[in-house]
Amino acid sequence: MHDETSEDRFFREVGGTCAELRQAFARYVGMSAHRVQVLVRLRRQGETSHSDLRQALGVDGASITRLVKELEGEGLARRRLDPSDNRYTLAALTPDGERAAADLERSHQAYQERLLDGVSADERESVLRALRHIRTNITQQEERR
Repeated sequence: MHDETSEDRFFREVGGTCAELRQAFARYVGMSAHRVQVLVRLRRQGETSHSDLRQALGVDGASITRLVKELEGEGLARRRLDPSDNRYTLAALTPDGERAAADLERSHQAYQERLLDGVSADERESVLRALRHIRTNITQQEERR
């Protein structure tokens, strides 16, 4: 067995933080991460096909259909067949859904501010620079293959 290297620790910490972040806000507001994502995505993009939602969230079509039907049943979303291609179903927020999504976005902003409490602007910028550099290195590694 070997000791954990500084690289191991760095990537374990970054990966763990990202995994926690994906679920933390959803737990905070008491709903699934996918539900939060659908509400916010529909608010930002307007009427969207189930297919586009499925691709954006990385979940199967049945899950998107079930989720949008739940939102529809709660009066937060509406569905209709795409008039240009009835093989596709479109989803959009109702006025109640718009309000719920706007509330979620405001809550998310405040939540992010609390998570960054005590992290200086310089520290944030250093982390962003490091992450951008790593992403550049990933791209360069893949291009060499």
